Amino acid sequence: MAHAQEGIKQAEVERILGRLPFFSSLSGDELLSLKAALRKKSFPRNAMILCEEDSNRYMYIVISGKVKVVRTGSDGRERIYAIHKRGDFFGEMAMLDGKTSPAAVVALEDTTVGLIAKEDFDRYLMSNSKVVERIIEMLCGRLRESWLMLKVLSSSDAEQRVRTVLGHLADMHGVSDARGTIIAMKLTHKEIAGYANLARETVSRLLTSLRKGEEIEILDSHQIVLKPDFRRDDPAAV
Repeated sequence: MAHAQEGIKQAEVERILGRLPFFSSLSGDELLSLKAALRKKSFPRNAMILCEEDSNRYMYIVISGKVKVVRTGSDGRERIYAIHKRGDFFGEMAMLDGKTSPAAVVALEDTTVGLIAKEDFDRYLMSNSKVVERIIEMLCGRLRESWLMLKVLSSSDAEQRVRTVLGHLADMHGVSDARGTIIAMKLTHKEIAGYANLARETVSRLLTSLRKGEEIEILDSHQIVLKPDFRRDDPAAV
């Protein structure tokens, strides 16, 4: 049974790697070698996966679970920069410039990640021009996400910050159904506050207001549904 479970896990890893855009440009032998070099590690909810001093040693691929990229401000408040789900990756920026990241990565739920060491990243990915092109496309996507965070921080309106964060999470992790768009992850008020850079009490009040206005629904699973009226007046959604 243990061997069968391990086989299933390995097959799932191969499926995830096969869906990453820049892996598709590798030759069959290169891909096999990179898969063999991949290390898997599992972390419980709230465990530290990556701290600043280790951030230039590995690229990470989320095999299962979800993680948050965070930084603690001088006021002691945790700020969330991004949330990554199964099939996402992080740490590639430090692989490119060799510098450490000023943020840490924490498991939002029980999570398994695959680690690619810098020497393997350089050997199999950076030596392939097609892969480099894919990495540039990926960096453009990261830049767009950074622009979103600038939009959040530039707004002095707390409600607009929360709306922007919820809209972004729906774009990244949303699943459509008859009710609207379900943000397919469990989110605490504290985690949303960390993303919007607001106090938890402020976020709780605003979520209650949005729920009473029937713009959102909060499910028993703590997932949030954005109803059609949520983005009706959002110019970014046009």
